[in-house]
Amino acid sequence: MKSQLYTRTGDNGTTSLVGGERVKKNSARLEAYGTVDELSSCLGRIASDPECPSEVKGQIMEVQNELFNIGSYLATAVGDGETPCCGSLGGGVMQTLEDWIDALDEQTPKIRAFVLPGGCVLASEAHVARTVCRRAERRLLDLSDEEYVDPAVITYINRLSDYLFIAARYFNFLKWEEEVVWKK
Repeated sequence: MKSQLYTRTGDNGTTSLVGGERVKKNSARLEAYGTVDELSSCLGRIASDPECPSEVKGQIMEVQNELFNIGSYLATAVGDGETPCCGSLGGGVMQTLEDWIDALDEQTPKIRAFVLPGGCVLASEAHVARTVCRRAERRLLDLSDEEYVDPAVITYINRLSDYLFIAARYFNFLKWEEEVVWKK
């Protein structure tokens, strides 16, 4: 039996969280996990590019899975006095992300300038993803002003923006593209 893609329950500007609670679609919670979803879509674009190195593609696919876990965590309402953790962020996930950053950084030439978004197409896409990642971080902070958000989620998203920055530099390096640097 085919599922119906539309339910009409959101036509009034609300949606259901995990557990059934209805919230406005422009709430801080929806803004947070909606932006995390947007970030995952940006990453999907990078990973689907035939020029994306298989190692980075694999990393991005792991990140997308983690972002789905984070989205699920964020789609679950927090009860009064609760401080739930995003369980998927344990077990060395953060260390793995930092190891990927270090490995890509070791392969790229050192630079002592502010890098402007640009270069090859993949680098440009990584920079767009980085800016969406930074927006997701801001939306998470907005949500944390209203209710509890596991600090590990905010840390992961912050570190992910670092990963996307070095991925952009790495893509330019692989394509022999000169970095676009800021000139005062």
